Amino acid sequence: MFEMTLPDPGEGLLEAEITQWLVAPGDTVEVNQVVVEVETAKSLVELPAAVAGVVGELRAAEGDIVPVGSVIMTIETSEAEPVATPVNEPVETSVVEPVETGTPEPSGAVLVGYGTTDAPAARRARKGVPATPVPETDQVHESYGLDESPGHRTEAVHPTGKVDAEAHDPALPRPGAGRHSSGSGELAYATDPVGRPLAKPAVRRLARDLDVDLTTVAGTGPNGSITPTDVAQAAAGEASGRRGPTRIPLRGVRRQMMHAMQASLRVPQASVWMDVDVTNTVELIEQLKGRREFAGLRISPIIVLAKAVCLAMARHPEVNSSLDLERQEIVVNPDVNLGIAAATQRGLVVPNIKGAQNMNLLELAQALNDLVAKVREGRITPADAANGTFTITNVGVFGVEGGTPILNPNEAAILLLGTFNRRPWVVGEGEDERIEVRTIAKLTLTIDHRVLDGEQGSRFLADVATILADPGLSLLF
Repeated sequence: MFEMTLPDPGEGLLEAEITQWLVAPGDTVEVNQVVVEVETAKSLVELPAAVAGVVGELRAAEGDIVPVGSVIMTIETSEAEPVATPVNEPVETSVVEPVETGTPEPSGAVLVGYGTTDAPAARRARKGVPATPVPETDQVHESYGLDESPGHRTEAVHPTGKVDAEAHDPALPRPGAGRHSSGSGELAYATDPVGRPLAKPAVRRLARDLDVDLTTVAGTGPNGSITPTDVAQAAAGEASGRRGPTRIPLRGVRRQMMHAMQASLRVPQASVWMDVDVTNTVELIEQLKGRREFAGLRISPIIVLAKAVCLAMARHPEVNSSLDLERQEIVVNPDVNLGIAAATQRGLVVPNIKGAQNMNLLELAQALNDLVAKVREGRITPADAANGTFTITNVGVFGVEGGTPILNPNEAAILLLGTFNRRPWVVGEGEDERIEVRTIAKLTLTIDHRVLDGEQGSRFLADVATILADPGLSLLF
């Protein structure tokens, strides 16, 4: 009998949550067949079987949090068949399938945040499950694209009329609408190869959090699968008579985010901000979109901002620092591992581009596009989010003008980009001074006041703003 243990996912993580078993006791498994999905604090991971045989016992239930090294299942192996010794190889990260929420309009931009893509995300088909097309969704918000002109027309007026219609039931399909008849005429539900209701891991988690029994919910998704809408309606509709709040457990990425933000608030922080005329940056972005080198890449203000940060960091290396309290030292990092805050369905993650200071604009664009794809498909690994030295976050894609970002642990600064607005702006000097409509954005820098003072933070922010206002001046850096 072979005992399969929870492997070390790396980066100091000590535990993981069992999100979905893909096998049941008595099933025959092959070497490297994926048998379980687990979620760590930073990623969703598929674990393969190290040996071939028959599944004996599942020693952890879905939703259990188990420590690294614990036995999670047993496999009965043939006496004549040697048991393979598991090799400490990197764990393969699964592709998190997007949650279906209807037919969303393309967002165009939300890294905090990513956006939609013209092509559906690829997913490796599981054994015994027919491949189904993945619908296009807007699951990962992207602080990243600028497919439309920034800002909006304030003079556009949309009159509204009096609403006389009576309230009626929602037009969305109700739980039970996806039920289909079996050969005997009785209602049947779609199931997976193990015999459970057909639903994705994220939907199963939502059902657990809302205390919904999936065996009582009929799916309205592809092939009769249960969607998040089905679960939410079951919780709100069928249990509408319940009283009291809904309790959602803090697990995985969201629990890690909670711990990180609690640690951050113990650090004395200060913020500085300024409005920047980014009209020339918008024009540069349009020029880059037309160049052959950037064909097939999403070009956005984040790319120019990332380059501006790296150039300004060369003048102010202390911004790329961390604090070693044990040795009472400020550690100036030689590489800029540029983090991009991304809001995903599972919570906030901050993967980073390693050695961003060595990349030109094209290489940064390629790295950011790769990062977007990995976040959208759920392929971010603990290594992708480790050792960040500086973070960019973007709330502008939500239409928010600005805010005060909170530091990530072990970083001395974080930069927030607000929305691009068309506003009256004073340009020119002296007799040539005049008011024009320009594209304006707000930049906010939060610093660790134990490492940086107001002057250092302000000079760094001013240099970043100078490059965004006139990208040509980057040649002086």
